Amino acid sequence: MRKIKYKKGRKVNPNFYEYTGIHKTEAVEMQLFVYNETHFEEYKNVSLNKIESELKDKSQVNDVKWLNVHGLHDVELVKNVGDLLEVEPYIIGDILNTTRRTKMEELHDMLFFNIKSILPGEDLNNIRVEQISFILKDNLLVSFQEKKSDFFSHIRERIRTNSGIVCKKKNDYLLYLMLDAVMENFYITIENYEDRIEALMVEAKTNHRQDVLIRIENNRENLNYLKRAIIPLRDALFSLKSFQDDNEYDGIETSNYTFFARLHQKCLELLEQIDYDLNSLDSASHFHFSAQSQRMNEIMKTLTVVSVLFIPLTFIVGVYGMNFDNMPELRWENGYFLILGLMFVLVLGMLGYFKMKKWF
Repeated sequence: MRKIKYKKGRKVNPNFYEYTGIHKTEAVEMQLFVYNETHFEEYKNVSLNKIESELKDKSQVNDVKWLNVHGLHDVELVKNVGDLLEVEPYIIGDILNTTRRTKMEELHDMLFFNIKSILPGEDLNNIRVEQISFILKDNLLVSFQEKKSDFFSHIRERIRTNSGIVCKKKNDYLLYLMLDAVMENFYITIENYEDRIEALMVEAKTNHRQDVLIRIENNRENLNYLKRAIIPLRDALFSLKSFQDDNEYDGIETSNYTFFARLHQKCLELLEQIDYDLNSLDSASHFHFSAQSQRMNEIMKTLTVVSVLFIPLTFIVGVYGMNFDNMPELRWENGYFLILGLMFVLVLGMLGYFKMKKWF
């Protein structure tokens, strides 16, 4: 799981771009969909020249265009895509900086969305984080992904088969579908952690080892990271309501604001579930500490009972261990057996008294 790292160095050239994610050797691939209610066209490994010609094609002015960029490590290519779309330089910087917080920004004729996609890691102790950025402009939607993934495979299939209403809607509805697909990963991640949390709560009651606490803290850290990713998304979706009220930004149709309101509701549900899971982890850790304290108390109680039993015996042994001549009991013929019997009866009497008082 990556953490935000702040670099103190200041850039001399403000238009210098740097990719902060994992660098790869394979080439960045771009995929372009052009569709409307009656037909669609799909272009794989599309070039910048082809994208430019499709955007300038006046016969497709009412068609929806979806450009998906797989990979961000080719900084020059991402910059050229931004220049083609006349995107502000700092937006390109936010796309390449994978440590940025989830955000949404409205720039007159363009809407920029930056979101984290989170899935459980292979070792189950970490989470896989991928940044996905969206640019909504005119009839075009551009999505930037760090790597190839199947998050949007069902959306591509809907376009190919003209299923549902995606081909009847504009690119704002396509943005909704893609955001919803990313949020499904949140549900998958939370469901995965819920199963592990239930197992941890059971184990915390029976296992007194330290590694239980370590796993509880690892799960708590990952859930807090997930929460940090959802809270700004919730705020961004909530701010979409202001776009509906101010009547200035028309990139989203009025009838489609309802879909984004559903996404906002999903964020609230996810945050409520995360808070519940965090409380469950707190309960598991508290129970573990309580069980440890109770176990220590039981051990101390057993040791105390044993110590109390030996205190009078030690006293008797100490008395008859003194080297005085005038000690009549030392000359009794059965004195040894009498003292042993007295000590035995004393121990039984003390055990009976402790049992009656329910001290053990």
